[in-house]
Amino acid sequence: MEHITSTYPHSGVLITFFQFLIVFLYGLPSQLTFTRPETAQAANGDASSHETPSTSSLARRIWLPRLKKRRVPLLPYLIQVALFFVLSTLNNAAFAYHIPMTVHIIFRSGGMIVNMVLGWLLAKKRYTLRQVISVLVVTVGIVLTTLSASKPKSKAATNQTVETSLYAQGIAILSLALLLSGFLGLVQDWVFGRYITPTESQAASDPDILPSWQENMFFLHTLALPLFFFSKDNIVGELSRMSVSAPISSCTIPSRMQHYIPAYTSTIPSIFIYLFLNTITQLLCVMGVNRLTGRVASLTVTLILTVRKAVSLLLSVAVYGRQANAEMWAGAALVFLGTIGYSTGSRSKPVKDKED
Repeated sequence: MEHITSTYPHSGVLITFFQFLIVFLYGLPSQLTFTRPETAQAANGDASSHETPSTSSLARRIWLPRLKKRRVPLLPYLIQVALFFVLSTLNNAAFAYHIPMTVHIIFRSGGMIVNMVLGWLLAKKRYTLRQVISVLVVTVGIVLTTLSASKPKSKAATNQTVETSLYAQGIAILSLALLLSGFLGLVQDWVFGRYITPTESQAASDPDILPSWQENMFFLHTLALPLFFFSKDNIVGELSRMSVSAPISSCTIPSRMQHYIPAYTSTIPSIFIYLFLNTITQLLCVMGVNRLTGRVASLTVTLILTVRKAVSLLLSVAVYGRQANAEMWAGAALVFLGTIGYSTGSRSKPVKDKED
């Protein structure tokens, strides 16, 4: 993603669209059931004795694949979709405001700050002293990291003003996304407690009901796809600009290996390879997080996500080392240490919360 956004800083919406699309395509087969209506009726012991040849023939003619049973009503999903779509779009759009990937990673690691404040204000949650101290440590780390990258690279005074203004706008966008992620977490906690937990026993015995993580992942991404219609010009424009990038053979494949590559692939724009790899890795990431939240405690999920962000930060610095400095490393260390301290400082039994 860092390579894509550094070359095409306005491609955030396009990246988000492909991420949502791949999750929809992956989840659709498992969401469809091909049970014929008369078969379902027979399983319930109903219409088999009353069905006539004409009604059976009609049922076969009008049969179509249908979605499996939902455990959550449509309205709660629509609320989650609105929040999830906006915050995902904002997070990717922030790259257009000269936000380094390192700051992006560390800033998003501070979501528990918003979760704590909103949980205390709206859900009347209580926190241990260790958790409060950990959140303060994370806050200091985020502030330190943000300020460490706020110095513009340009020497001209005019350009410095422009760079600082863009950076401030990008931080404001990330802050808004962080706030929305907190609200999304509260909504997901309520949905899980209201609809998922009471139906666990029924779902275990009904093959027509999918695990909650698959249903949640599918509907959050699928219901958001129509919203990309309003960004179609941006998506088409970015695809057009990417289509004229250097072909694969000229920049990604060593010359001694090019004769092994089929001729028809040598003209594919190289940026599409990065876009494809980013989309696939995002699918794996989304699947992993959603599957984890349905199988292990939230403490384990938090720690794994923290490790993932740490690895992403190290990879980013290894490739784009110019973005790292002592202040950024110190801020990153505070964020990750505070996150672990917050997770291990819980006084209540771990519950299966949804992670963003």
